[in-house]
Amino acid sequence: MAAIQTVKHELQEAEERLLNELRSLRRGPRAGDGADRTSELRVGQRVADQVAATMGSWKFIIIQTTILFFWIVLNVTAYVQRWDPYPFILLNLALSFQAAYAAPFIMMSQNRQQDIDRKQAENDYQINIKAELEIELLHQKIDQLRENEVLTLTQTISDLVKHLKTETTAAS
Repeated sequence: MAAIQTVKHELQEAEERLLNELRSLRRGPRAGDGADRTSELRVGQRVADQVAATMGSWKFIIIQTTILFFWIVLNVTAYVQRWDPYPFILLNLALSFQAAYAAPFIMMSQNRQQDIDRKQAENDYQINIKAELEIELLHQKIDQLRENEVLTLTQTISDLVKHLKTETTAAS
């Protein structure tokens, strides 16, 4: 029984060590995430991120919709002098100009985000590989512990059989 308790205690210590190693490995690659990245960005990257964040927000959509609504209403009703009559050529020009400049900013931001996602996927893959190796090591250790336990049980059974044989021969 003492041997089994010793094996269980060793197994628990090994598990704790492996779990601590895995936790430290998982924290390692992600240490650079977060606020550190924004300080590393160049001016163009920060501008592209800000433009993409602004143009992709509900606030921007609501403000732009409101401006377009008033532009169209003021030109159709002629409440103010018509500066852009019905086909709204000036409005089309302004929206085309906005789209022409917004698209490259948004694409730059998306490309940078894609690079970040790719690096994060590589880190996740490496962590998964390390975890798989650690799990494999745990399986090997558990198999070894089972073999030791089976050997101990076999030895105990053979000792009991010898003991029973000696008692039955002594009793006869």
